[in-house]
Amino acid sequence: MRCFSFIKTVMILFNLLIFLCGAALLAVGIWVSVDGPSFMKIFGPLSSSAMQFVNVGYFLIAAGAVLLALGFLGCYGAQTENKCALMMFFFILLVIFIAEIAAAVVALVYTSMAEHFLTLLVVPAIKKDYGSQKDFTQVWNSTMEGLKCCGFNNYTDFEGSPYNSENNVFPPYCCFDPGNGTAVEPCTKEEAQNKTVQGCFNQLLYDIRTNAVTVGGVAAGIGGLELAAMIVSMYLYCNLK
Repeated sequence: MRCFSFIKTVMILFNLLIFLCGAALLAVGIWVSVDGPSFMKIFGPLSSSAMQFVNVGYFLIAAGAVLLALGFLGCYGAQTENKCALMMFFFILLVIFIAEIAAAVVALVYTSMAEHFLTLLVVPAIKKDYGSQKDFTQVWNSTMEGLKCCGFNNYTDFEGSPYNSENNVFPPYCCFDPGNGTAVEPCTKEEAQNKTVQGCFNQLLYDIRTNAVTVGGVAAGIGGLELAAMIVSMYLYCNLK
């Protein structure tokens, strides 16, 4: 009985933390969606590196909503000893866990396919909006400055963009010289060809692989917490009358 009470208390506290994290993510997601530039100014250029591939604001809102629902179900189910809420909590966590494993497998096995798919989405957007849409241009500039990269693939992504058409040059980040840590301006096509700065997708993959131990450790930690939460919820479910 003491063991049951202890696990029940841990379940309540753990899910209260999940609920608060969900509320925080939801608030940040709304902030990013409403005022993305101010978010990047506060958190620095690297905070925008993922914004080329997903809409971070909507992603955070969705993640926050899921965590809010999970936290509520876990707290409510444990506190009131409601078997239905505990089973829903277990089922949602199981779906998330399976989805994470599937996403990891796809990311590892089909990296080239993902790159091709993202190229079809991102490159046309660069050619259409870079230099004409202020927020879009600022996000890309922050990403290229933070990752020391150029475009999604390389400088050719900017050919025909409003910025290139108006100035007849490429972004200075495409002519970055790692020797002295500066960019050559103006960044002409000849200079960009000579510098061969790699695209942001490859640079992001390189950074992830360089920090593979950290990334793997975080992923394993999250997976372990999810498994522990599922085991605890099922323990409470099976021991309720």
